[in-house]
Amino acid sequence: MRIYVDADACPVVYIVEQVAKQYNIPVTILCDTNHVLSSDYSDVKVIGAGVDAVDFALISMLEKDANDIVVTQDYGVAAMALGKNAFAIHQSGKWYTNDNIDMMLMERHLSKKARSIMRRIRISLAL
Repeated sequence: MRIYVDADACPVVYIVEQVAKQYNIPVTILCDTNHVLSSDYSDVKVIGAGVDAVDFALISMLEKDANDIVVTQDYGVAAMALGKNAFAIHQSGKWYTNDNIDMMLMERHLSKKARSIMRRIRISLAL
């Protein structure tokens, strides 16, 4: 078991480390070159700044059925982690599960579509 933290813009890295230390669980913190972090406890991996580079690096490190825990605010990362039978938790403490991830991904998709439509409406009104 290992805890992986998608640390770009993650405000709970310190809390994760505190809890992990109590239970002697190793932690890997992943961040891109725009959010370089350091730690006395965790293994910090700085990944290139490409789009989703940290996300894909994190998922590639997970071993299927290893009871790993992934801390992320990204629903896509959570879905891929669940696909490897890892546990996934949002930085707010909400657990991602096979029962709720599809709805979360659908809501994210619909919100993105709504924002796109609103943007096009504003552009057409400005003309």
